[in-house]
Amino acid sequence: MKNILDRNQNKANEVRSLLKSKKVVMVNLISSPGAGKTTLLERTLEEIGSKFRIGIIEGDITTDRDARRLQKFNVPIVVINTEGGCHLDSHSISKVLPSFNLDDLDVLFVENVGNLICPSQFDLGETFKLAVVSTTEGDDKPGKYPMLFREARAVLLNKTDIPYTNFKLESFKTDLRNINASVPLFEISCTKSDGLKGWFDWIEGQIFNE
Repeated sequence: MKNILDRNQNKANEVRSLLKSKKVVMVNLISSPGAGKTTLLERTLEEIGSKFRIGIIEGDITTDRDARRLQKFNVPIVVINTEGGCHLDSHSISKVLPSFNLDDLDVLFVENVGNLICPSQFDLGETFKLAVVSTTEGDDKPGKYPMLFREARAVLLNKTDIPYTNFKLESFKTDLRNINASVPLFEISCTKSDGLKGWFDWIEGQIFNE
């Protein structure tokens, strides 16, 4: 495992250096299946798609269903099917980067394979990671999967409009603050657009400042 991670890190450093030279911000979205990554991208493209030149890398075990949902935004999209692999790695990212004209991009969103464990361990060469979780998963995710929440530059808690769960917000926040006291937390509903303005303002600031 150490050898695998070392090889991955070497390639990630190459990817990061290339993207930095092209002034492209790469955002690695990590979540469980069904937390709402693709819907978040839909809402985000609707809001900032006219302000920035955006590309998408869609990682999934099989199918291009998520990519097809985003085709209406007319942005360059590349699908990586891992065929059973539980995460993307820096080598897979490096192989598809030539599919993009990096000189014509400001930001590259990577929708990683739905998984809170393996994707957190593999650096893709991203500028930063985002943790996307939902109330339907339970409030114990920061405590059970601390690595992601420790490394994420921001955390998005989705599906806050759903009333029929036993999700305990204060318990979630307590665990999160014990792991990463300063990380921004956005409480949102992608389907109803609740709380998204704060997210839009934040991500625009990140792109501009990088």
